[in-house]
This record gives sequence, C-alpha cells and structure tokens, in this order.
Amino acid sequence: MIAKTALKNIRYRPLNTALSLVLLTASVAIISLLLLLQNQFEKKFSDNIDGIDLVLGAKGSPLQLILSSVYQMDAPTGNIPLDSAQVWMKNPFVQSAIPLSFGDNYRGFKIVGTTPEYSQKYGATLLSGTMFQKDFEVVVGNAIAEKLGLKVGQKFLGSHGDVEGGEVHEDHPYVITGILKPTGKVIDNLILSNLSSVWAVHGSHDHSEEVTDDHVHSEACNHEHEHSDAHDHNHSDQSSETAHAQPETREITAVLLKMRNKMALVTWPRLIAANTNMQVASPAVEVNRLFTLFGVGIQALQYLAYGIMLISGISIFIALYNTLKERKYEFALMRISGAGRFHLLKLIVFESLFLCVIGFVFGIISGRIALYVISGIASDEYKMTFSPLEVLWEEEGLLFLLTIFTGFIAALVPAIKAYSLNISKTLANA
Repeated sequence: MIAKTALKNIRYRPLNTALSLVLLTASVAIISLLLLLQNQFEKKFSDNIDGIDLVLGAKGSPLQLILSSVYQMDAPTGNIPLDSAQVWMKNPFVQSAIPLSFGDNYRGFKIVGTTPEYSQKYGATLLSGTMFQKDFEVVVGNAIAEKLGLKVGQKFLGSHGDVEGGEVHEDHPYVITGILKPTGKVIDNLILSNLSSVWAVHGSHDHSEEVTDDHVHSEACNHEHEHSDAHDHNHSDQSSETAHAQPETREITAVLLKMRNKMALVTWPRLIAANTNMQVASPAVEVNRLFTLFGVGIQALQYLAYGIMLISGISIFIALYNTLKERKYEFALMRISGAGRFHLLKLIVFESLFLCVIGFVFGIISGRIALYVISGIASDEYKMTFSPLEVLWEEEGLLFLLTIFTGFIAALVPAIKAYSLNISKTLANA
C-alpha cells in the first residue's frame, strides 16, 4: 500500500522527479563507467606484462618503448642492430628473449616479426591451421580474423608503416597458415610472421638465420648460410641484393626479456644506457607510472560524479520538502483516517528510495552503454576492447548502498516533519 502511494506521488511531480532522476542517473553512470574502465584497463595492462621483466630497444622514452613493444599502442622508439641485441640476449642472466620487428600493417593491424615463443608467452594456441614456418607465412590473432573475416590459406598484401594507408608491398604477399584462439590479450590484434619476412620486405632479407629460443645460431653458421644463399640465388636480381646483406645490417625493434637473476632489473638499465645506444625499460615500473597518471584523472572524475550525486540528493530533499508543504493537509486527513505517524514517515522515505533505486538502475545501464561506445572507439584506435557486461559486485554494491544512503539522508528532514505534523493546527489553518 505504501509503495503504491509512493509511486503515485512520484508520478504526480514529473518535473521534480525528472530533474532528480537525471542528476542521480548521471552520477551513478559516471562512477560505474570509471570503475569498469579502471578495473578492466588495469587488468589488461597487468595481464600483458606477465612474464616480461625488461624490454630492450632503441633509446628514447621508456614508456613509449613499453607501449609500442608490449601493448602495440604507440610508435616504436626506433630499431636496434640484431648483433648488438644478441650480446644481451645471450647473457647468462637471461632466461628467455623474444625478438620483435615491426614496420608493416594490414588494414591497420600490425604485422610483427617474431618467433613462435611469442604466442606461447601469451598462452595463445591455434584455433585452426599451423604455426608459421617459412617466410611470408603468418598466424592471425582471433580478433583480426573475426573482424576481417580471414581464413586459413587466404593471401593478403601488407602496407608500410603502423597505420593503414602506407605503401603496399605488392611483391611480397603473405599467406595465412593459422588462426589463434582468443586470449583477451594484445596478441588477439596482431599478425605474426618470422623475422626474416620483415627483413625481406624491407630489403634486409637473409634466409641464413632464424632466431629461436636459443636466441641465435653461431656466427659461423650465419656466414655459411649467407654464402650458400648467394651461390644458390645468384641468377636472381632480388636474391643477389639480399644475399649481400650482412648480419650487421639486420635490425629488430625490441626484445622481450625474462630474467633469471632479478638483480639485473636494477643494474641493466644503467649498464646498457651507459655502454650502448640502446635502453632497457621495466614494464612494471612504466605501467605503474602510467596508472598513477591515469589514476589522477579517474579520481578527479569520480569526485565530480560524487559532487553530482550530492546535488541530486539536495534536489530530492528540496522536492520532498516542497511537497510536504503542499501536501500537509492531505497528510492531516490521512492521519484522521487512521494512518499512523510511522505511516507518513515511511511514505516520505519510500518516495526518496524509489527515486534512488530507479536512478541507480538507469545509471548502471547508461554506464554500460557509454562503455560499449568507448570500447568501439578504443578497438579502432588502440586495438583494445572493454566488456560492458562485466559486473563489479563489490564496488557497484557499495555504490548502490551509497545511492540508497543519499536518498535516506535527503528524506530524513521531510520525513521527520511529516512524523511530527500537528493535525489540529494544520486543519485549523486550512
């Protein structure tokens, strides 16, 4: 009975109700959106650096090196000579080293030259087909395959650069040999090939060397293979050019390092920066720095949302207080008809709580819609997606309690006024 009466009273004041709902919905939507973004953003960043202690690359911004090499979200700081990188890749302190080489894309998705260990690092297994084994064979991430409708056996041409629209390499078609299962990590939006494919496309092709989990073959083997390639292909103009490419001319973009000795995490950054033209950056350090910067903006927006929620509480209070003045004769008649003091008190509180519950539901839905839109934009720009269907039970549960508390506080004074209403005095002044 009280609930029905409360709902009727809410509908009786459409403008006041609409204003309160809009403010409450906006505050809940912003807070819910920020909670989801922060949670998923941090989870995705943390998942992608798992198993990577250091990243070796060209000198420049350490954060840029991490964003470009680990998250594929920025332009690389430059290339480094393969032979210089191998000195550190072979170091006894290194447990595993995964080289990466960038430079081309297919319809905006990066083509990454690497080794099969890269997919193993992200726990990516084949959905169909086989892993790349020869030059210009590629394995495609699941998100790309779904978005572009790619199949095993299909061929395509890569474009120069990190973004769509570069020069098309028409002489070097790629063939898809495998498609990976979804992982929810950065590899879902990458096209993987071997390193020599990247070198071939950019004029530094040498069939002589394949970087493996042992990092590299011996230099002697390299020279033997180079000589063999030059001999076998001396009748081809293209092959004669690539056969003269020396190991020193080969470059890679970065190396993902997992260390045996954690002491190297402290000593290597200074050691490499002081003695080489390269740098190493710690993903954990740079990501924490990014979270700190990101957290400042998130916190500022959360304060704004809490401010809006406070304003919505004040709006509900004003609406209920003004309604109390308009309806005091109605309340007096209800008391004469048998309604108790607690009946009037509960009626006012129920009206406020109904508004809060409706505003919370609309806010949660609006926050999910906003996250869906943001996910679409992030997918196109940064190849990162967010799930609007995720529920943060603890955080959003606390948000619900805060919303209810706001409604209760807003109704407290009007409810007490209704409870202490003087029936005889009110009717005498009617």
